Amino acid sequence: MAKHFNNLKGIKFLKMLPDRQARFKEAPAEAPAFTDNATALAKALHPKRQFLKVADVKVMAEDTRSFTLVPDESKGTKALAYFGAGKYLTVFETIEGMPVTRAYSISSSPKDSLEGKYVLTIKLVEGGLMSQYIFDNWEVGTQVEVAAPAGNFEYQPLRDAKKVICLAGGSGITPFVSMANAIADGDEDFEMTLLYGSRNYENILFREELDELQKKCDKIKVVHVLSDKGVKAPKGCEKGFITAELIKKYAPKDEAYSVFLCGPQQMYEFVDKELEKLELPKKYIRHEMFGEFHNPQNQADYPAGIPETVRITVTIQDKTYIIKGKSTDSVMQIIEQNGLSAPARCRSGECGFCHSHLISGKVYVPKHLEYRRLADYKFGCIHPCCSFPLTDLEINVPPAK
Repeated sequence: MAKHFNNLKGIKFLKMLPDRQARFKEAPAEAPAFTDNATALAKALHPKRQFLKVADVKVMAEDTRSFTLVPDESKGTKALAYFGAGKYLTVFETIEGMPVTRAYSISSSPKDSLEGKYVLTIKLVEGGLMSQYIFDNWEVGTQVEVAAPAGNFEYQPLRDAKKVICLAGGSGITPFVSMANAIADGDEDFEMTLLYGSRNYENILFREELDELQKKCDKIKVVHVLSDKGVKAPKGCEKGFITAELIKKYAPKDEAYSVFLCGPQQMYEFVDKELEKLELPKKYIRHEMFGEFHNPQNQADYPAGIPETVRITVTIQDKTYIIKGKSTDSVMQIIEQNGLSAPARCRSGECGFCHSHLISGKVYVPKHLEYRRLADYKFGCIHPCCSFPLTDLEINVPPAK
């Protein structure tokens, strides 16, 4: 190795400079106009922004609506980014001067995106800032700004078993409707058994569509699990909740299977304990993020004696702000409540888009939302969307993208 280094005489490189400088002067100042195929494909699949408009609003239930979104060509979006079944869209809105983002699972088939439409099925959340705004303001013609489809809640043949038990609760059915359509369209290749928890038969979302899909495709089986007491379940339905015993009843007996779970926070807390009884390999249990986490003080490991309000010193690029908020709100919520913009996508700690540097102070992160790497602990980085302040904080946040 030393012999080769000895042959590298600096004077030889100096003699090349005049020729290189002459070529630099002769070259055009502008970059070539052509775009290679890989770059064009990447931009089509992962645009920073998509400008859409509402083409249809369908009432699914008293508190649930499906919004069909199509490209808004007047703002430059001519085609939609393709996605894998199970992805979500991040919606951007400004509500009373406050920048707000929320992630909503796409309920339509991936095939529909090639035909120019996404469908978001959104449930009105009591006290929910974004869902209430959408219900009050989105109508046919409303302009909507979203990011590219994102998320990790999709079937992966190298990781997931060929047979999948899908567990849904309420509006958590949306990614599974997309998956079922993709299976029926031939775009996904796995066997789905869907256990769908609802209060009663009349309020089941997508009931008719799911019935048609399982008639159309023998790889899809749908079992409705009804929780209301005192009401007789129709034939083919189960009563009660999704338990370990119920999962075992419909799961393959002598072969591996994956479990995909999507629903409200309370469902996760119950079903996760049931899944422990099945002793499945960890890689076979998949959770979809369920958006913002609330009431961290109700967690068993939440420390006592936390102040009701905290002060946070936030630096975004070269500007510093001092803001205040409730300790039971996430750092991201406090930032937004004070009119500041920060990057956000999943709001569940998974995507890492809001990755920030905590300079001083302490935060609480619920165990099931702890997706940080070991290096993040070492260098003091957090995900503001699922970090709750325990003390006053000082934090560096990247600018919104």
